[in-house]
Amino acid sequence: MDGGVVQRPRYPLSSRELGLACMVILGFAVGFFGVYMTMPPSDYSFLKMPRSLEDIQILRDNLEGYTSDYTLQVLVGYCMVYIFMQTFMIPGTVFMSLLAGSLFGVFKGVVLVVFAATAGASSCFFLSKLIGRPIVFSLWPDRLNFFQAQVAKRRERLLNYMLFLRVTPTLPNTFINFASPIVDIPYHTFFLATVIGLIPAAYVTVRAGIALGDLQSVKDLYDFQSIATLFFIGVVSITPTLMGKKES
Repeated sequence: MDGGVVQRPRYPLSSRELGLACMVILGFAVGFFGVYMTMPPSDYSFLKMPRSLEDIQILRDNLEGYTSDYTLQVLVGYCMVYIFMQTFMIPGTVFMSLLAGSLFGVFKGVVLVVFAATAGASSCFFLSKLIGRPIVFSLWPDRLNFFQAQVAKRRERLLNYMLFLRVTPTLPNTFINFASPIVDIPYHTFFLATVIGLIPAAYVTVRAGIALGDLQSVKDLYDFQSIATLFFIGVVSITPTLMGKKES
């Protein structure tokens, strides 16, 4: 990197990098198969990655009975799906958060979502560290250079800035997960900001999952009050950075 600008990497991926990515996918496949084999014989045609509120309602209706009798399998399967979606930047984790609230309630649901989201974000972070540079540059070149410049200006209080990004919808979480190792954000900072910063949004979404039948669209999750609250928390988190700049 030179002058805060991310340099264009070589492309495409090498055979070694493709092999590593295939090994990660194979590991998930083995894990999913193991969970499937421990479940009782039944018709599992309802199982699929959620794309809509209707998909979540179908999953909720079918999984409620399994959750009490096969709690461990449901938890492991849920976490694996969530982590898989986060690792490979597959849209739909908001529906998984709704499902957590619907199946497990607010407290357990928030703990489950924060755990799975942090694990998935970490998995995406390390996968990007291995093979992500050419991918993130081809997908988001301008956004990546902007992110690099902002990180460079806030090195001394990077945790506060990362908390601000996690709490507010300033940058997509998928981009943050994938781009963070490329712009040299230390993992411990990334981890802490993820664990703490995801709690407010997870609470909003999980709580909405309890009243899943009342939701008409995903937009109903984030009304003006919820968005304003998240931005307020974000501003509070970045205040030390702003005060530090003023003092300097």
